[in-house]
Amino acid sequence: MQRILVIGCGDVARRALPQLAKRHRVYALVRSLDASLAAELAALGVTPIRGDLDQPATLRRIANLADLVLHFAPPPEHGNQDTRTRHLIAALQRGKILPRRLVYISTSGVYGDCGGAWVSETRCAAPATSRAWRRVDAERQLRRWGKRSGTTVSILRAPGIYAAERLPVERIRRGDPVLCQEDDVFTNHIHADDLARCALDALRRGRPNRVYNASDDSAEPGLRMAEWYDAIADAMALPRPPRVSRAAAEKLLHPLTLSFMSESRRLDNTRLKRELRARLAYPTVAAGLAGMFTTPKES
Repeated sequence: MQRILVIGCGDVARRALPQLAKRHRVYALVRSLDASLAAELAALGVTPIRGDLDQPATLRRIANLADLVLHFAPPPEHGNQDTRTRHLIAALQRGKILPRRLVYISTSGVYGDCGGAWVSETRCAAPATSRAWRRVDAERQLRRWGKRSGTTVSILRAPGIYAAERLPVERIRRGDPVLCQEDDVFTNHIHADDLARCALDALRRGRPNRVYNASDDSAEPGLRMAEWYDAIADAMALPRPPRVSRAAAEKLLHPLTLSFMSESRRLDNTRLKRELRARLAYPTVAAGLAGMFTTPKES
């Protein structure tokens, strides 16, 4: 039975664990282990490994541990470099036997603002924020290491990840504005369940040093950010958010929110479906929201 190491045991990783545990001996690197997480991992037969990517000395146990690695951990919150990925690579490199495959979940934010254009994986990264630069740094580190070590590194660039527990409901309830149509941007999304499945597909079929846009099909014909918020509001029977100009939004919204409203692109997911043979359970946000809020009819 192959051994797999999961780095970053957050929401998307936990969605992948049940499938992983059926076919692999699974280890999960966790910074801390509360009773709830311990019970969840134990029920799945997952072995927790205590370690902190910010403290390299705690990572000694992961050398020689796994044939496959799923890297879900986010970068640090500050700076332009991902020291956590650097520490992970160094820890894995100490082993006499290196992982055969590693899959990393990155972000489509590495493309920066594309003016609403269609974006394939061949487009050069042009990050506009430190948040995106850290992801670019992680990708570059992993791809260089993959070439040196022979480990097959595959990278999934994910856009906005959503699920029932990952919707901007409070923002809608507060009545925070969105951009009017002439100032609005194209946005892209992926359901958390589908992203977990795509990671498993990449473990099986990902090509060496290959990047994949892990997005749903909403880019065709194109989804504006205000339309995304409208869809959530409608699904939850809440008032739709008000529209304002970009100039007005700059006075009303937090800079972090504005940064997401400053980048427009439509992700081409052809490679994801052709090479990884990914089958999306929720190919559009309409399908995803319907799956969350549609009440089954009584028989």
